[in-house]
Amino acid sequence: MLKGLGGLGDMAGMMKKAQEMQTRMAEMQDELSRIVVIGESGAGLVRARATAKGELTGLEIDPSIFVASEKEVVEDLILAAVKDAQAKAAERSQSELAKLTEGLGLPAGMKLPF
Repeated sequence: MLKGLGGLGDMAGMMKKAQEMQTRMAEMQDELSRIVVIGESGAGLVRARATAKGELTGLEIDPSIFVASEKEVVEDLILAAVKDAQAKAAERSQSELAKLTEGLGLPAGMKLPF
């Protein structure tokens, strides 16, 4: 077709790859919604559950930490658990994205929009 462009001359092939990548990205987004990560703080006294997309879906708090004079400590533990869950979600999301890019033959570490 366009011989001077080497492998890029195959426009139909490029379009097929782009459609394949778009399909896989949509599938991965669905999968990230189903993957659950757990963030913890206070040695497990507070646990935050989130999807790999970072959506907080649950919070478990051990009742032993509900002491009125310790209100600020409880708030800090909750915040720490949520942040831990978010960090784990971001890490898992990046891991799943790396699998996708490897499968498509894209360079490692290539940033794709989400």
